Amino acid sequence: MARDPSALRAGHTVQLLQGSRELFPALVSAMASAQTEIRLETYIFDLTGGGLDVALALEKAAQRGVAVQVLVDGFGSAPLSPEWQDRMAQAGVDWRVYSPMGRFGLFWPGNWRRLHRKLCVVDEEVLFCGGINILDDYHDPNHGALGAPRFDFAVRVTGPLVAQAVQAMSRLWLRRQALRQMKSVRLGHALDSLRRAATPVAVPPAPQRGSEPAGSRAALLLRDNFRFRARIERAYRRAIAQARDEVIIANAYFVPGRKLRQALASAARRGVTVRLLLQGRYEYFMQYYASRPIYGSLLRAGVQIHEYSPSFLHAKVAVIDGRWATVGSSNLDPLSLLLAREANVMIDDPAFAAQLRSRLMEAIAVAGRAMDAEEFNQRPFRQRAMEQLAHGLMRIALAVQGKKYL
Repeated sequence: MARDPSALRAGHTVQLLQGSRELFPALVSAMASAQTEIRLETYIFDLTGGGLDVALALEKAAQRGVAVQVLVDGFGSAPLSPEWQDRMAQAGVDWRVYSPMGRFGLFWPGNWRRLHRKLCVVDEEVLFCGGINILDDYHDPNHGALGAPRFDFAVRVTGPLVAQAVQAMSRLWLRRQALRQMKSVRLGHALDSLRRAATPVAVPPAPQRGSEPAGSRAALLLRDNFRFRARIERAYRRAIAQARDEVIIANAYFVPGRKLRQALASAARRGVTVRLLLQGRYEYFMQYYASRPIYGSLLRAGVQIHEYSPSFLHAKVAVIDGRWATVGSSNLDPLSLLLAREANVMIDDPAFAAQLRSRLMEAIAVAGRAMDAEEFNQRPFRQRAMEQLAHGLMRIALAVQGKKYL
């Protein structure tokens, strides 16, 4: 019987990385040591600040003969400048754009399906996964310089799940290549490529009881619009349902659906301490305001909500009962859970969970503003109107996609 690729397996080393100031040096170091290949997927690739260091590392790796494949999202990433297009091409970097926007932009329904996962694999040996774009902590493409670093996390992983990441990235690369070939009218070869791209991931058989290697137990969970539409959300709900002591979630765009809200409220009512660290600083209209109508029911159930505002909170992480943790790209909102390609690493390791929990609790204590249920109920009419407008717009956007979530 085929083994579930999302099942937790031992034999991993997992390192927590906070922000671009920890991730980018680790990426550059791995790229500098690369011998055969580098695969990179990201929603945003911005060459400001530390992002330039990553671009230079990719260029240098390609110049010395490493096969370098980069896939960036056509909405999240601005086009490369002519200078950098030439530099990447001359170095041999295979730079491609996932789902370019075209003339209709987001008015074309299919353009809401984005590449939001952040993955990098070097030499099929080490994986980087998380919520951090190739975007400097102190820079935002829409808001300019930031006075404090963006709050986000990634992980560096070695072990069995790296092969799964390679296969998933290869499938997507081949699928995009096949679509390009179709547009070039080379239909027969393109269809062959597409069939190969659709081949299921080959997951090694589970080891016999007592023979699992040491190390952290971990799994890579992928969300797409084909076979794995609800895997990440189900993993959250399952872990929350099994919680006995504590649930801590930090999430940038928090608009959970009914089942996930019920899971959080139920945990709080049965005595589990549920803490949410959420975006307190305005970034995008729909995501900022659409989340607030659901706060009331969670607060009434005893869920603690803390808003983070020193900078943009971009984290998509959780720690449950001091053991189960996740770090990834998936927000708990319908755009991530229903439309975007996402990737999260799930980890069962008390030492790792304790480290992530410590960082989250520090952020809650130092930079989080606790939301009061009575104060929330007294928020002004204008704010309530903006919330309902944003909530309605999100519903309309989902309806256009044939989705229903809220």
